[in-house]
Amino acid sequence: MAGKDFYEVLGVPLGAAPEEIKKAYRRAALKHHPDRNPGNKEAEERFKEAAEAYSVLIDPDKKAVYDQYGSDGLRSQGYSGFDSSVFEDFEDILGNFFGFSFGDLFGTAERNRRRQPERGRDLALEMEISLEEAALGVEKEIKLTRHEKCSSCNGSKLRPGSRKSVCPACQGRGQIRYQQGFFTLSRTCSHCRGAGEIIASPCGECQGTGMIKEKTSLKIKIPAGMDNGTRLRVPGEGEAGEKDMPRGDLYVITRIRKHAFFEREKNDLSCEVPLSFAQAALGARIEVPTFEGNEVLKIPPGVQSGEVFRLKGKGIRDVDGRRKGDLYVKVIVTTPADLTKEQKSLLLKLAELRGETIDDVDKSVVLKVRNLFH
Repeated sequence: MAGKDFYEVLGVPLGAAPEEIKKAYRRAALKHHPDRNPGNKEAEERFKEAAEAYSVLIDPDKKAVYDQYGSDGLRSQGYSGFDSSVFEDFEDILGNFFGFSFGDLFGTAERNRRRQPERGRDLALEMEISLEEAALGVEKEIKLTRHEKCSSCNGSKLRPGSRKSVCPACQGRGQIRYQQGFFTLSRTCSHCRGAGEIIASPCGECQGTGMIKEKTSLKIKIPAGMDNGTRLRVPGEGEAGEKDMPRGDLYVITRIRKHAFFEREKNDLSCEVPLSFAQAALGARIEVPTFEGNEVLKIPPGVQSGEVFRLKGKGIRDVDGRRKGDLYVKVIVTTPADLTKEQKSLLLKLAELRGETIDDVDKSVVLKVRNLFH
């Protein structure tokens, strides 16, 4: 490209921002791409020019040299033309549009052409626990089925005593290369799936997969404070990895059973406790259960049904242990239904002393509401 002005090739001004350079290159590349201009040599040259201009102007160091000394300055520093590696982090410019990656397009994927061994798959399971277990923590034994390395072939997939063969389709490269115009394209070999090798004599125990399913038991510690739907990671208890790759992880998702007495809201607990008429009127000291023992709650005289009291720090601790929630106690005043004659007599006496109507129609509610409209 001797004598070509890179800024002129892309149609951007001197000092253009990287985003502006990217947009300009994309326009030029899509316009002159050989797939859109089959057999057009001029379009191929324009495409090459745009690619080289972009590879220089998008690189801050090369751009600085070019701005000061031009193409001669780049050559003096060893630059010999277009470097396809510039596209390794920018495949969305053209790769997605034309259906292949620049790694395939320019052959840069050959560096990692063979399929690499993979770590084991992660596993997930749900575990149901009680609210008490969630609040205090618990150790549970679980049973699961997971893939383990085949003990017969030790995960090699080979029948004992046999060896892998070089893939005849890709000659061990893991990639099939072919020409399209002036490009050399490569695709993962479908015969060996990128491994570069094939197994002619697979292990009979695992059918050549290298893995077999096994049942196992594990003891899992559930920390205090787990909430419904919380995911607990147990490292290294997933499925076995290929060759020397590490195992996957196990994720335990907690499901908490509904409690007969407590309701939970994040780290707070709430409950309802009954009070007799006498306790509500005169005040009382009642015991309230918590997950860490009973607590005494002082009820003041004259409490009304539905009032809520807070026991600070008697809820559930955060899973990270930094704070505890509170316990909210709602009192419900109960009415006795099986009074004796003596008890009824005492209540009638109380009503008389308070001027309350029992046998006659009580009009006090109507009078109160009427007063609201006057």
